[in-house]
Amino acid sequence: MAEGEEVAIVLTSAAGDVSDQPKRKLLDFIVHDEDGKPAAIEMVGVLPLYVTGLVLPFEGNADKTLAVRCEGFGVDSWDIAGYVEGQAQIWLITEMAEYLCLKPAASYKRLYDQISDKATVCVEVYKALSKPDGGDPELGFNDLFAKLSRTFANKGGHFFSRDYLASQGEFIASQLSQLDYDAEDKDQLFTGVPAIDALEREYKKREESMQHLNLPSKQGPLQIRDQICPEIGQGSVKDSVDDDEKLARLLQEQEERKVAGQNRRLVQQSANKGKFYIKINEDEIANDYPPPAFYTAEDEEMDEYVLFDEDTAVTAPEDLPRRMLHDWALYNCDSRLVSLELLPMLAGTETDIEIFGSGIMTEDDGSGYFLDENAPTETSSTEQEVDLPPGIRIYLSSIKEWVIEFGASMLFISIRTDGAWYRLGQPSKQYVAWYTPVLKTARMAIHIISMLKEEMRVSRLSFVDVVKRLAETEKGKSIFISNKVADVERYVVVHGQIILQQFSEYPDEKIRRCAFVSGLSSRMEQKHHVKLVTLKKRIIKKGRNLNPRAGLSPDGKRPKPMRATTTKLINRIWSEYYSVNPADAEAENAEDAVPETEANEQEALEASDSEEDKIVIVGHTKKNGGKLRLNRQNKPNIEWASKSTARTAAQEPVYTNVRIRSDELGVGGAVLVEVDDSCEESDMFLVEYFFEKKNGAKYMHGRFLERGQQTVLGNAADPLSVFLMDRCVDVNLSDVKSVVNVHIRRRNWGHLTRKADAIDDENFRSGVKRDESGLPVEFVCRAMYCPDKGAFLNIPYDDLARGTGICNACLLRKKEKERLCTRLLPENEGFSYKGVEYRLKDFLYVNPDVFPSLVNENNPQEKFKASRNRGLRAYVVCQLLDLKTDKFLRQPVDKNMQLSVRRFYRPEEISAEKAYTADVREVYYSDTVVEVMLDSVYGKCEVQGQLFDDMSQQESFNHVFCCTCIFDPKKGTIKQLPANVKLSSLRNSLKGKLASDDVALAKRKGKAVESDEPVEGMAPAKPCPSISSLDIFAGCGGLSEGLHQAGVAMTKWAIEYEHPAAEAFKLNHPEAEVFCENCNVILRAVMEKAGDLDDCLSTPEAENLCLKFSEEQKAKLPVPGEVDLIVGGPPCQGFSGMNRFNQRTWSKVQCEMILSYLSFADYFRPRYFLLENVRNFVSFNKGQTFRLTLASLLEMGYQVRFGILQAGNYGVSQSRKRAFIWAASPGEVLPEWPEAKHVFASSQLEIVLPGGLQYAAVRNTSFGAPLRPITVRDTIADLPPVGNGADKLEINYGNPPQSWFQKFIRGQEIRLYDHISKEMNELNYIRCQRIPKRPGADWRDLPEEKVKLSTGQLVDLIPWCLPNTAERHNQWKGLYGRLDWEGNFPTSVTDPQPMGKVGMCFHPEQDRIVTVRECARSQGFPDSYKFYGNIQCKHRQIGNAVPPPLARALGEKLKEAVDCKKLN
Repeated sequence: MAEGEEVAIVLTSAAGDVSDQPKRKLLDFIVHDEDGKPAAIEMVGVLPLYVTGLVLPFEGNADKTLAVRCEGFGVDSWDIAGYVEGQAQIWLITEMAEYLCLKPAASYKRLYDQISDKATVCVEVYKALSKPDGGDPELGFNDLFAKLSRTFANKGGHFFSRDYLASQGEFIASQLSQLDYDAEDKDQLFTGVPAIDALEREYKKREESMQHLNLPSKQGPLQIRDQICPEIGQGSVKDSVDDDEKLARLLQEQEERKVAGQNRRLVQQSANKGKFYIKINEDEIANDYPPPAFYTAEDEEMDEYVLFDEDTAVTAPEDLPRRMLHDWALYNCDSRLVSLELLPMLAGTETDIEIFGSGIMTEDDGSGYFLDENAPTETSSTEQEVDLPPGIRIYLSSIKEWVIEFGASMLFISIRTDGAWYRLGQPSKQYVAWYTPVLKTARMAIHIISMLKEEMRVSRLSFVDVVKRLAETEKGKSIFISNKVADVERYVVVHGQIILQQFSEYPDEKIRRCAFVSGLSSRMEQKHHVKLVTLKKRIIKKGRNLNPRAGLSPDGKRPKPMRATTTKLINRIWSEYYSVNPADAEAENAEDAVPETEANEQEALEASDSEEDKIVIVGHTKKNGGKLRLNRQNKPNIEWASKSTARTAAQEPVYTNVRIRSDELGVGGAVLVEVDDSCEESDMFLVEYFFEKKNGAKYMHGRFLERGQQTVLGNAADPLSVFLMDRCVDVNLSDVKSVVNVHIRRRNWGHLTRKADAIDDENFRSGVKRDESGLPVEFVCRAMYCPDKGAFLNIPYDDLARGTGICNACLLRKKEKERLCTRLLPENEGFSYKGVEYRLKDFLYVNPDVFPSLVNENNPQEKFKASRNRGLRAYVVCQLLDLKTDKFLRQPVDKNMQLSVRRFYRPEEISAEKAYTADVREVYYSDTVVEVMLDSVYGKCEVQGQLFDDMSQQESFNHVFCCTCIFDPKKGTIKQLPANVKLSSLRNSLKGKLASDDVALAKRKGKAVESDEPVEGMAPAKPCPSISSLDIFAGCGGLSEGLHQAGVAMTKWAIEYEHPAAEAFKLNHPEAEVFCENCNVILRAVMEKAGDLDDCLSTPEAENLCLKFSEEQKAKLPVPGEVDLIVGGPPCQGFSGMNRFNQRTWSKVQCEMILSYLSFADYFRPRYFLLENVRNFVSFNKGQTFRLTLASLLEMGYQVRFGILQAGNYGVSQSRKRAFIWAASPGEVLPEWPEAKHVFASSQLEIVLPGGLQYAAVRNTSFGAPLRPITVRDTIADLPPVGNGADKLEINYGNPPQSWFQKFIRGQEIRLYDHISKEMNELNYIRCQRIPKRPGADWRDLPEEKVKLSTGQLVDLIPWCLPNTAERHNQWKGLYGRLDWEGNFPTSVTDPQPMGKVGMCFHPEQDRIVTVRECARSQGFPDSYKFYGNIQCKHRQIGNAVPPPLARALGEKLKEAVDCKKLN
C-alpha cells in the first residue's frame, strides 16, 4: 500500500526511468467520486473523480507481486489509444503520470465495459476507414455497419447492433476527428470522410426521433428531453447544462445496455425454446454410400486427450485448439464406417449417435483447402499415392458437431470433439467413398445459392424449379445426380440438412428465407424425420475417451498398454489408498468443473502469470494456534521410578523413569500431550530424559513425533506411521494425556530380508492396540522428517534418548548456530560468515548488484521467455585484501562490516564477443579495489595463474577460475598478467591438505558457496565406476550418459519400450544389455527367474510374453543383489492423460508405469534409487501420485529426498524443470542436490509443503551464480549453415569451435552427425523467410497479406486461427518464433514445429527449423552421441531425454555420497 500517487510511482519505477510524465499500468481499479461511489470514466472532467487500484510498472507482464496499491488519487482526463495496433486502449491521465487500464475490479466491470465497448468500436471503425491500414474511407454507413457486424460476430460482441452504432455516431466521429490534429502526411484524415458524416447524421436522426416521441431509444424507465435553454447568458451556465446533459445521456446509455441485455437473454431463451434439428434417416441415404465396411488401423494411434494438456476440464467450444486431420476416417462404436451427415450440424443438439474418428493430426497452417480442382474422389484416392504429412496419428473422442465453410471456390469442413477443432484434409483410401456424397451435397448447395443470386427476384425460383434445373446438369459435373427429376428431388431431400445449414449461414437474408428453403424444409418434415431438441448452452466437459480404438492394438512393434506388474507391497499401498480415499478423487473432479467465465479468466491468468506459480502440495496440517496446555487443574499423580543419574546444564537432576497415574514411562518412550485447541490432535513426543526443576515441578524433554498425515505424505501416509523431528521442547508431566507405544528399532535391510520384513509388518498392522474410541495407541517410526531439507533421513539411533540430560537435537542446533554465527578470526586474519571461513588473500564471490555493469544497455531488448537470462550476471570474483574494522572489536561482527576487495573482471563484462570465445571460468586481474558490505559475500572460490588444459579440467568445475591477463576498465585494454603479480596457485595452496579436505567433505564442512559445495583440488583421473545400474524407461540414454560422465555408475542393464530409442541406447552404451520390451514383462521374467512368483502380481498377457524369452535372454536378466542403482523416468503421458478422466478408479491407476517402477525398487532393493519426471509430477492430482511414491519408498525402508531442478543451472542453454526423488538404503549416505552452477532465470522451483513451509532444492540463481548462463550462440553458432529439410546425416564441421561449450561438446569428433532439419511445407517456409531475424520475432511480425503458392492458391500469410484467438492465449507468443543468440532454448520437445507447444523453433539467422544436432546440443548431448531412426524418432529421443549435464551433476553428488561412506 502506497501513501500516495507519488510514492506509488517511485515504487514502480524502472532503472533509468526519468520521464516527466511516466507511464504505468492499472489493475483491479475503480473510478469513483468523493464518496467512493463508482462513476463512469466519461464523467472525468465533469465531476471530480478519483481512482483506486493496483499500480504496476509499465514494462513487462502484469505481475501482481510488483504492484503497489494506491487509493483515491485524482484523475484529470482520459483518452482512447491503440488505433494503429488494432487493440483498444483506455488511458487515465493525472498530473503526475499516465495510466494504461488493464483490468477493472469485478465490482467496476459493468461500468468499465460501457466505455471499453465504445473504444473498441472506435478502433474497428478506424481500421475499416483508414486507407494506410487496409481500410476504405469511401464506405457508406450501411457498408460500414456490415463490415463491423462481421467483425463483432467473430469476436462475440453481443452489444453491437445498427442502433448501437447510430447511438454512438457522434462519439465515434468526435474521437476519430481528434486524431487529425496529430496526423502525419501518410495518415488517414477523418474529417469529411463520408462514413464519419453519415455517423453524425444517423446520430442526429436518432436523437430527433427520440425527442419527437418523447421516448428513450429502448423501453426503460428513463426519459431524456432536450431542455437546454435557447438563450444562454454565460459560458459557465452553458457548460453546466452541457455537463448535466452529458451525465443524463450516460445514465440513459447504462439503462439501455441493461434493458438490451435482458431482451437479448429473453430472445435467446425463446429462440432455443422450440428449436429442433431434423435428423437425416440413415436408411434413406444408404443407397448413396458403399456397402458396410469396418475401420482398420495400420499404425499405433494415440488418444487425442493426451496431446491437449490443458489444466481446465471445462471450457467453451470457441476456446478449443485448432488442428488439421489427414488420412482420416469416421466410424461408430462398432468401428463400422459411417457418414458424417448422420451427426447433427446444429451445435448443442441432443444426438442419438456417437461417431468417432482417426487420422494424422498436424498443426493448422492455413493451407490445404479443398478447391474444385483438387477435391478428393474415389479414383484419385485409390489410384494415386498421396504423400502423407508428418504428424501424430490419433484417435478422436466422440464428435460433437461439424460445420461447412465455403467461399467462391473454396470449401472445407471442420469437426469438433471435446479436445479440439479439426479441419479435414484428404480422407483415407478406405473412407473416401463415405466422404464423396458429403462434398457433393455441399457443392450442390453452393451451386444453388449461385443460381438464386443470378435471379432478379429470388422468390421466383421455388423448390420445384431448383430441382428441375439440377436435373438439367451435364453428366460428368461434380454435382451431377441424375437427369430424372424424381431422383434429384429424393437426393436433395434426404441430404437436405447439409443444404439447409449452408443456407442458414449465408449473409443475404433474402437467400436464407427464399422459397426453396421453405419448400425443402416442409418436404423433410413430411418424411417424418426425427426432430432432435437443441440445447441452450454448449459447455465442454471432458470425460473418458470412449473411442473403440482405445481398446484395440494395431499390427506394430509396440504392444498395447497393459496393467502394471507389481509386488504385493506396492499393490497393497496403492490399492488401499484408492479403496480408503475414494472421496478425494470426486473432490478433484468437482473442483475441475469451473464455470465457463472463470475458465476463460483462469486460462488468461495461467498464460501470463504461470511462471511465478509455486507448486503447492495439499495435505492435512495442524492449526498454527495449537500450543501445549499448561497448568492443568486436575494434576495426575506423578512420581519418579528411578534414581537421578545425571544433571542438566542448569544442574537439575535427571531421571530415566517416571510413573504417571498407573503407567510407568521410561526414556525412549512416547506420550501424547494435550494442546489448547480441543479440535486438534494431541502432540506426540519421544522422551529424551526427565528432570526436576528447582521448584519441584517434574518435566520431560521430548522430541516431536509428527504423524504421517501431517507431513508431506498427507493422506497417503500409513495411519500407524510417525516420524521423528529435529524439534524438541520441555513438557510439564502434568500435561501428559496418555502413554503410547512407538516402535523405533533397527532391522536388517535388503532383498534377502524383504519377505521377512513384510511378514513382520503385516503382523504388526493386524495386532496393533487401540483405545476405546478405536484410535491406535501403537505406532511405528522408521525415519526422521526434515521438511526444510525436503527429506526423510535415517533415525540417529545411537544419539537418541540416552537419558543423560543432553539432547542431541539441541546440541546440533547449538553447533549449527555457532557455525553460522558471524565472527572475526584470531588476529583479524579473516572472518567466518554463514559457516565459511574467509582469510586475507582468499578469493570470494560478491553480489553482482554491488558493481555497475560495464555493458551499455541503453536499448534493452523486449523480455520474452527465451531471453529471460538477458541482463543476469554471475557473481563477481574478488580477492579479500583487508577488513575495515576496529582492531579491538569483539564478537559478534555486524553484517554491515566493510571489506576491502580487489575486483576480477569476467569476459562477459567486457564484450559479448569476448564472452563467446573465452572460457566461462576465465577472469581478469585488475587494479580496481573497492569496499563492499559483508552481507554481499556469497561464497568462496579459488583463482589459479594458468589456463585449464587437460580434459578433466575442461569438464569439471570446482569453484576454480583461471587468470592470465590484466584488464584496465578505464582504457578497456587486456594485457598479459605481469610477472610481479602473484596469484595463489591452487596446487600449492592445497598441497598437503587433500587428506584433510577429504575428511571435511565427509563431515560436510568447509563449504564453498554458503554451505553448498566444498572447494576441492584438481579433478583426479576418474576411477572405474563402482556402481552397477539398471536404467528403466531408458530412452536414448541421457540419464545414463550423465552418470557415466560423472564416473560413478556403469549401466549394465537398460529397459526401453520403443524400438528406435532402444537402438540408440545400444549405439552409445554397447556395454549395456538392452531389453526392448515392456517393463512389466521384464519384471515378471526376473521374478520368475529368481523363483519369487508368489510375490508377483501380473496379467496373463505378461505371463504369455515371458514364455517367449529364450534361456539365453533369461540368463542376461539381472537378479536381486546385482543391481546397486536403479534410475529412470516413468512416462509422464499417463499423468497428463489420467487427469482428464472423470474417474480415479484403482483399475485405471493400475496401468500407470510408476507402479512397475516402484516394484522394481521393492524387488531389487538397490543401494540407490533415482526417479526423474516432469515438474508437474509433484502437483499432479494435488500431489497424490507424488505422495504415494514417497510413502512406497519409505515403506521399503529407504531414506528419501525430493526436489525440483532447472537444467539451465547446470550448463545447458535450455529451460527444463524436472522433479527428482533420490532414495538411499539405510546403510548409505543420501545424496545432496547439486549446487546450481550457472545463472538462469527460473521460477517454479519451490514446493509449498503442508504447513506453508516453502522448500527449494537449490537457491534461486536469478540474483547470481558462479558462472554465466550458456547462450544459444555458445551452443550452436559454430555449426555450418544448412537449409530447410537438410537430410545429409554426416557432413564436415567447416569451422573450428569458438566457445567453451563448443569445445567441450565436440570432444574429439571430426565429423558432424545428424545436422538435419525437418522440412516445412511451402507456406510455412515462406512464413519463416518473412519472420525478421531479430530476438523475439514471431508470427506477430508477419505482414497482413496473402501469398501465392506454387499451386496458384492464394492464402493468408498469417495463420488464420492465430489472430482470432490471440487474446485468450497470451497472444500466442513464440509461435513461428526465432531463437535469440544471447538467450536460451525453450523446453526441448519431441516434435519441434512452428505451431507446436513450443513454437520458437526457427534458427536465429537461417530460414529453417532447428536441426536434430542443435536440439541435441541444447540438451547437452556430446556431438559423439548417436540417435537412431528417422528424423521424427530422433527428435522424440532427444525431447524425452534427461539432459546429460544435469544427470552428471546428480552423479557427482552420488559419487560424493559413495566416497563419504567409504571415509566413514
